[in-house]
Amino acid sequence: MREAEFAEYAAARWPRLVRAAVLLGCDPHEAEDVAQSALVRCLVHWSRVRTAEDRDGYVHRVLVNTLADTHRRRSRSELPTDRFPERVQPDGTGAVDDRDALARSLSRITAEQREAVVLRYYLHLDERQMARVLDVAPGTVKSRLSRALAALAADPALAERGGTDD
Repeated sequence: MREAEFAEYAAARWPRLVRAAVLLGCDPHEAEDVAQSALVRCLVHWSRVRTAEDRDGYVHRVLVNTLADTHRRRSRSELPTDRFPERVQPDGTGAVDDRDALARSLSRITAEQREAVVLRYYLHLDERQMARVLDVAPGTVKSRLSRALAALAADPALAERGGTDD
């Protein structure tokens, strides 16, 4: 019963968790690994997760923590770069360009700011939920989000794409 309930929950949340990990700075393959590791952690503590007041918030926090753990381990063996490799883009679509501009812009802000943007605008968490997921005060959430949005609004790559207009 426990495994079936978890399997149903995980299957329903899988695409969203992977996409959140991508938006938090992972490449698609790493995002799947991070989401899978987060779900494994949740399975181990499923009784705690399933009784949480905000189950999705709990899982999102596990995802953010798993990503941080992964980056801490990786940071010793990989060096960051300020350039992305050139990618071949299919003809006739601006969606790839939009996603690329967004990924580049998100990579230019701090990890904490990126977490705030993804939690708020992709996972649609409110400030209270974000504060719980990030384990910070609500005021910290507001300032991170405000600084992130200011940085994204000033990013020329997004301005060229028209991505900063609401």
